[in-house]
Amino acid sequence: MISLSRECDALCERVVQIVETARGQVARTINTATVHAYWLIGRELVEVEQKGQVRAEYGEQLIEGVASRLSQRFGRGLGVATLRRARSFYLTYPRGSAIPPDIGGLEIRSTPLIESGSSEIHSTALIESAGAGRGVFPPLLGWSHYLTLLRVQDDRARAFYEIEAAREGWSVRELERQVASLLYERLAKSRDKEQVLALAKKGQTVSAPRDVIKDPFVLEFLGLEERPNWRERDLEQAIIDRLESFLLELGKGFCFVARQKRVTLDSDHFYIDLVFYNRLLRCFVLIDLKLGKLTHQDLGQMQMYVNYFDRYQRAEYETATVGIVLCSDKNDAMVKITLPQDNQRIHASRYRLYLPTEEELRQELEREREDAERALRVAAKEGRDRES
Repeated sequence: MISLSRECDALCERVVQIVETARGQVARTINTATVHAYWLIGRELVEVEQKGQVRAEYGEQLIEGVASRLSQRFGRGLGVATLRRARSFYLTYPRGSAIPPDIGGLEIRSTPLIESGSSEIHSTALIESAGAGRGVFPPLLGWSHYLTLLRVQDDRARAFYEIEAAREGWSVRELERQVASLLYERLAKSRDKEQVLALAKKGQTVSAPRDVIKDPFVLEFLGLEERPNWRERDLEQAIIDRLESFLLELGKGFCFVARQKRVTLDSDHFYIDLVFYNRLLRCFVLIDLKLGKLTHQDLGQMQMYVNYFDRYQRAEYETATVGIVLCSDKNDAMVKITLPQDNQRIHASRYRLYLPTEEELRQELEREREDAERALRVAAKEGRDRES
């Protein structure tokens, strides 16, 4: 009897796996079919408008008339607002997904769908180009994902978010959060024009420490209010409590290693707030939290931590340790003069405990850009003065 019971348990587990896998496949198929259906609806609306060269007000009347008839047949769900979104969706993605066909790790497949103007069901295999004009989209992104993407006005930013959402498997909520925190703009800030263009074409690639650095880091998910009687330990504990969200904000390839990692030098003990490992860079990433304004002593302390890990923790096959000091405020000129000119390992970034408005973030990014350009002009002038 015991053997039979175990056999039943094992069989039950296998059946559960089959059912759950099937449910997941059905959900993905429904997602893809829904996205494709709205793309086809949008195409029908746009083609009718363009063929008749109708005026804008006539186009609205057309949508209202179609919506009225669809509501009588299908009930609620295909009203005027939905048809407008479908039209906007097609106009934004007239050739289907914006994801290039050579993006690694992504397949863009279509599912058996009824093609517009036909009663037959077509099944298409993996297409060679996302621009085949058939409205083919990645199966992991549903209609709600694309409604979020439609709100992104910049074409490059929208393409970046589509690639990352499909490749990283972001939920709609995660996608909305990344868009609201201007992830694309924060990553693009430290890149030149060619690298910014690569963000839109390939998404985020991690090959150097600068690729994972953001300024600011947005930590609104911690749910903390700014108040003067905080301790750094409070911020650290909040991060640990919401580690999954913090890893999402950190970006690709991060794994948690330790908190309050002790470093002993002779009889003196020091503690690193948070230690992570980035599997893409193959290096440790040390994070120190500072509630107040960054000082040069904070940078010196991080340099000591990085040196310790490089000498006593890092394996031969691993790359140099990276240190990030997260602070509420910093003097960029002080950071620049404190760190070596060729510094790639020590970084200072601000953190925000609330989700800034888009305008606030844009102003901050613009101010950072102006500061960087001013520093370059000063350096160029000093170089010319030395030559003369």
